[in-house]
Amino acid sequence: MQGWIEGFQESIDFMEQNLTEELDIEVIAGKAALSPFYYQRIFGALCGVTVGEYIRARRMTLAAQDLSREDVKVIDIAIKYGYDSPDSFAKAFQKFHGITPSQAKESGAPLRSFAPLHIKITMEGGTMLDYRIVEKAPFTIVGAKRRFNSDTSYQEIPKFWAEYMDQGEKRPIMGTFGVCVDMGGKDFDYWIADLYKPWKDLPEDCETYQIPGSLWAQFICNGPLPDSLQSVNTKIWSEWLPALQGYELAGKYNLEVYGPPTENPEDYVSYIWIPLKKA
Repeated sequence: MQGWIEGFQESIDFMEQNLTEELDIEVIAGKAALSPFYYQRIFGALCGVTVGEYIRARRMTLAAQDLSREDVKVIDIAIKYGYDSPDSFAKAFQKFHGITPSQAKESGAPLRSFAPLHIKITMEGGTMLDYRIVEKAPFTIVGAKRRFNSDTSYQEIPKFWAEYMDQGEKRPIMGTFGVCVDMGGKDFDYWIADLYKPWKDLPEDCETYQIPGSLWAQFICNGPLPDSLQSVNTKIWSEWLPALQGYELAGKYNLEVYGPPTENPEDYVSYIWIPLKKA
């Protein structure tokens, strides 16, 4: 567990040491020995912000400190923290601090600060995760997919679901699965899908994708959506994974599995599947 924490902290320290340089998610994730796909999901669950949001917040914090204590030009600070123009820098600065860069140079200007993160995993009693590890053969899904960016996916994926479910009974896919497939860097494909039945015609505007055979950790989520899924998801990355022994994360995908609707939302059951391999 300690080695996992140290690796993740090393990635955060690397970002902190290179805030005035171009930061590559592949390199950042590599410091924690994770793929960008898993790193960004774990980072969001542990830290409550995306990697991109964290980097922007830290840069804006340091930029404000530079402006308030140094006789510098705004354009120089903009370039220092990776902005192509004073206008784009000023827009980002005002969004974060609520004042312009020029106002930040004035004595007593109100500024906001986002402190560097330090990862600390605390295992406490009273938390229960129901899961099992099973081996499944390859299977094929059929569905509609859309590409998302990790920085905005939490806001955009629910819109994708809402848009799809608004089709009502006309929708070609019922939505048994929500599948994330890593496409490299910050991008991933998200599928709203069902199990593919090859004896049936492929629905219009739908594609198929084969999920390779794997060991899977299958977590039960009890209660109304999305709270039950989000709660279990956070516990997986912040509590279960750091304590995991004998297995490692595998593959470039994970699944949400949705059960049939229930009359009482409190009785609803869904699942999160995480692919594993033996260490």
